[in-house]
Amino acid sequence: MRKAIGWSLCVVLSAAAWLSAAPSPEAKAPFKLKPALLVIDIQNAFLPYMSEEDKKSGLENINAYINLFRLYGHPVIRVYHTDPQNGPKPGTKEFEFPETTAIKPDDPKVIKTYGNGFNKTDLDKILKEKGVNALFLCGLSSVGCVLATYEGAMDLDYNAFMIQGALIGPQAAWTKTVLEFTRTIDYGALKLLFDTAK
Repeated sequence: MRKAIGWSLCVVLSAAAWLSAAPSPEAKAPFKLKPALLVIDIQNAFLPYMSEEDKKSGLENINAYINLFRLYGHPVIRVYHTDPQNGPKPGTKEFEFPETTAIKPDDPKVIKTYGNGFNKTDLDKILKEKGVNALFLCGLSSVGCVLATYEGAMDLDYNAFMIQGALIGPQAAWTKTVLEFTRTIDYGALKLLFDTAK
């Protein structure tokens, strides 16, 4: 009798342990990072109006981030701005990024007419097709289109981050302010994130 009670108790305790260890129906799968880099509006038409301090390091750093994303096989999306009345007109030199930018012709391209890169464009569709859930933003203007696109990404439930050293604005002080109230990341932290997410 004592053996039977002991055995029953063992079975009950084992079942309880198994049930408590089994995932509940509400349990979520672990988060898998699927990042993309958005390179926003670094067009020849707009660069002359930007802070020299921001441009000096910003353009070089943008190339470093493009190369980092390529190294880990993550998409680079290029975003361009135009206005039907004021341009710059697609196909012109003013519309294009500087020739020194490390973009490639097969990088997905989005053309927008609003500050927010998601507004009336196929940016969200492109990102969803690629399974992207985290966005890292760089480009210009830090207080204009980059900030508007960051807010648009947050509204659509993307994990969005501004990239330190790769934002360009009309005044360097304004760029620093944007970095104070948005989520940011630097090169070393981003590389570590990519290393650990493999």
